[in-house]
Amino acid sequence: MEVYIIRHTPVLAGKNICYGQSDLLVAETFLQDVQQFKSKLPANFDRVFSSPLQRCVRLANALELDNVLLDNALMEMNFGDWENKNWDDLDQDDLNSWMADFVNVKTPGGESLIELYERVKFFLDNLRLQPHKKVLLISHAGVIRCIWAYLLAIPLQHIFKIPVNYMETFVFNLKVTADLDSIKKMP
Repeated sequence: MEVYIIRHTPVLAGKNICYGQSDLLVAETFLQDVQQFKSKLPANFDRVFSSPLQRCVRLANALELDNVLLDNALMEMNFGDWENKNWDDLDQDDLNSWMADFVNVKTPGGESLIELYERVKFFLDNLRLQPHKKVLLISHAGVIRCIWAYLLAIPLQHIFKIPVNYMETFVFNLKVTADLDSIKKMP
């Protein structure tokens, strides 16, 4: 199965703001961003899955995609009490504890990276059982990094080394088992 995954367009968020599952508005450049990208995306997807956050749903709508299913598994990491707060304003003890082991430690009121990873892995393992030939996922940087980690067996403590820009698209081949999967960046 050929799977395309797109990160959403830029959002309206202040500098240095922690956001994950906060339902932020898209930036003023949204329509221009979509128009520049639209012609690069292939057509005729068997199925489109999107995070239910509006920055992804609006992109799906603007791309005029059919068969869009919203799936919570594609939501960004839940930063809990840290959502919409400036990173500099977070409790330093909580932040240091999380930074020391962000893979396993949950953010206050939120989730850990391993929980996000397991959610994404479960989604992909279910997707690989479907009869689709070409699928599109519209999601977030954290989810995309977890897909990379899963498909390429990258240790989770290294996933922030993977750059994932707004509107960046990756294509991967999802096979019957994970050891046969492959991934590439879309030109």
